[in-house]
Amino acid sequence: MFTRLLFLQIFARTKYFSFVFWIFNIFFLLCNRVYEGYSFYMIGQRWAYLDNFRGTFRWHICFNFVVLRMISFGYDYHWAHRDSHFDHKKHIQRCDICKSGKTCYQSLQERGVQNDKFSFMTYLSYLVYAPLYLAGPIVSFNAFASQLDVPQNNLSARDIAWYGLRWVFSLLLMELMTHLFYYNAFAISGMWKELHPMDVFIIGYGVLIFMWLKFFLIWRYFRFWSLICGIEVPENMPRCINNCYNLETFWKNWHASYNKWLVRYLYIPLGGTRRKLLNVWVVFTFVAIWHDLEWKLLSWAWLTCLFFIPEMILKSAVNAFQVESTHGEFVVRELSAVAGAITITCLMVANLVGFVIGPSGISWLISQFLNREGLPVLAGMLLTFYVGTKLMFHIHDAKQSSS
Repeated sequence: MFTRLLFLQIFARTKYFSFVFWIFNIFFLLCNRVYEGYSFYMIGQRWAYLDNFRGTFRWHICFNFVVLRMISFGYDYHWAHRDSHFDHKKHIQRCDICKSGKTCYQSLQERGVQNDKFSFMTYLSYLVYAPLYLAGPIVSFNAFASQLDVPQNNLSARDIAWYGLRWVFSLLLMELMTHLFYYNAFAISGMWKELHPMDVFIIGYGVLIFMWLKFFLIWRYFRFWSLICGIEVPENMPRCINNCYNLETFWKNWHASYNKWLVRYLYIPLGGTRRKLLNVWVVFTFVAIWHDLEWKLLSWAWLTCLFFIPEMILKSAVNAFQVESTHGEFVVRELSAVAGAITITCLMVANLVGFVIGPSGISWLISQFLNREGLPVLAGMLLTFYVGTKLMFHIHDAKQSSS
């Protein structure tokens, strides 16, 4: 930690900071994975016996989150010595939370903190803050340090209590699913490869729902703990997986705090929307490496990028094409629904490859749905997702009209 602070003091005000800083952190991230947290015998043979008492907790897995916090601290320290482009007055005019006299997360993150907050003790407390240490949600250093002296006031004690009660109800739902639905058992055992394509579709979809609820419980629990301590952090999974019909919306609403982190510390420094088609490959490759050094995760990342590119091109084309007639609006909406159905299918494939079947299972999965039995199932699946996407459009329209 002292090494990193010394590194920041040397390079923070140089134009080479971003390049050197990323190389420095990725090097440590990869070393932790390759050496699995290091062994005592690497220090000396006389210490090798201690490797038999390492315990069950793999600290190097949680170190992935520590690396994100280290990068956040470094960049926020680097930007603290530059002029801020954040216009607080304009932000208040646009933000409903800040208009009400409270302070939103973006404001906490962007307006910066005093130089005395960049101390070793604050840095250490940020890295090992107990509620967020194991799994997040991820919070920037500026947002964390801003709430040390003035705890969050956006949520009252009653709001936090209700938040915790909803978590208990969600836990009961998970218990019910675990005992009554056997999606994961079929997937892990490989038995679903012997089933009809309709069963494969149901099990694959069920695995993704189970995965969503699992992470929902983990992240909600630690956020609840953090709120009790007075630190508000971004909400992961603010929207249900069944209410996302494009890749961009999905990733903004899955690991939402990580998405905010990636946008602030990687996507924007790489050039943001000016190089969107290129940046998406860098971002998702980093996400895969950050999760683990496995080919199936890299396959998941690159598959997601391949699916992302047509979506970005189509969105740009739709935005450039000004629809004036009612007939034109109808056509665009129908085409968007068809695109949404295809996107949901691609999301299922990418996540099943990344977290269940691996890259070797792609050919098997495709063959299941491109035969005589599978084609009707594939058509029914796309039709179901098409109807679901239209329903999401109506929900979105209803929210906009009520607000």
